[in-house]
Amino acid sequence: MRRSQSRRAIRTAAAVTVAGALLASCAGAGGGSGSGDGDSINVLMVNNPQMTQLQRLTADHFTKDTGIKVNFTVLPENEVRDKISQDFANQAGQYDVATISNYETSIYARNGWLHELDPYLRDDEAYDVQDILTPIQLSLTGEDGKLYAQPFYGESSFLMYRTDVFEEHGLTMPEQPTWTEVAELAAEVDAAESGMKGICLRGLPGWGEVIAPLTSVVNTFGGTWFTEDWEAQLDSPEFTEATQFYVDLVREHGQSGAAQAGYAECLNNMVQGNTAMWYDATAGAGSLEADDSPVAGNIGYVPAPVEQTDSSGWLYTWAWGVQAASQKADTAWEFISWASSKEYEELVGETLGWSNVPAGKRASTYENADYQEHAAAFYQVTHDAIAAADPINPGVQPRPVPGIQFVTIPEFADLGTKVSQEISSAIAGRQTVEQALAKSQTLADAVAEEYRNR
Repeated sequence: MRRSQSRRAIRTAAAVTVAGALLASCAGAGGGSGSGDGDSINVLMVNNPQMTQLQRLTADHFTKDTGIKVNFTVLPENEVRDKISQDFANQAGQYDVATISNYETSIYARNGWLHELDPYLRDDEAYDVQDILTPIQLSLTGEDGKLYAQPFYGESSFLMYRTDVFEEHGLTMPEQPTWTEVAELAAEVDAAESGMKGICLRGLPGWGEVIAPLTSVVNTFGGTWFTEDWEAQLDSPEFTEATQFYVDLVREHGQSGAAQAGYAECLNNMVQGNTAMWYDATAGAGSLEADDSPVAGNIGYVPAPVEQTDSSGWLYTWAWGVQAASQKADTAWEFISWASSKEYEELVGETLGWSNVPAGKRASTYENADYQEHAAAFYQVTHDAIAAADPINPGVQPRPVPGIQFVTIPEFADLGTKVSQEISSAIAGRQTVEQALAKSQTLADAVAEEYRNR
């Protein structure tokens, strides 16, 4: 049976279920979707490599099979976040589908900006929702227990290191390293290997840049942004110790220009052989092991370093959300169910290579022999890191809201960005960690006070 025939039956059934919600949301939005007449949808998405690959494959595969035209708008991360926020907040309906993360999903759902996807998931057996990794699925669940997005790919974080360099200098990477051990190893490589730094860590301002790895370090050092009762903790001994450790490590044994280095810069440093270790997203492994990577086959992967916790990897997913103002939720689901399917992963693996598969979301991916063969060095560590991620209890004390590398409140995007600027300034040597955190505590306390008074 052609996909278009089987999916249209599901669309019809699901449309009946959500019709009332559609009418209510559209009435409040002052109009329908901007995608025009006929079978077409507008999709707004981030310009990550996996998304641009999807864009190239859609016409010849999805549209050819279903007759549904997909109009893509592709933008850099900061720009796309702003545009999505504006369009969904206003329920302008210009875009039917957008890439949102597990940070935005529950916030958008609470505000009524997203369509519930449970009716589609119940009826679409081919999609196999049970195959989605539990931590990823839970991160896309609203406070009401309903699902409001589905993952395109997922990730945690881990430590990547040069096995050949370690062997040359007689160094051993523990199976589960502590941050203290990582700092010692970074110092040894830095001293022994000319032209190579011990480690690369993000220092670039941004709540999704330096704050992501730093907060995972804070968690395992025993710190937190806020207590369960909404007391800001950025100048606490635990938060201070973790931040001082992070800043000292990157300043003493990290990459040059660390205050302006983010994910992309650290990836480039690792590929070019300029650094021996890199703590960052599990998604980076695919690039390191790509056919054209000069370091492929010489990288080892171990879980995120810890101190006081059993694990410390973060949890992140780029996922598909349907705007509540869209009048084409059933057509949007047909696109989402293809883009996040096993079928699409196999298409990418067979046409673009298994290193390009948008992994991190399905259990079956990690059972696929072709994927295992290509990702032998890192697939199990990645799977285990995602499985171990706990957004509810990522540290040693209760939190007011879920989140590992972020705090799931609307104010965090602005707060995290402002704090990141202070931390980056400390990395650049323009102020001390104590000065940076004193300013950050004032910013965080202003946010916390609003929640204490609610």
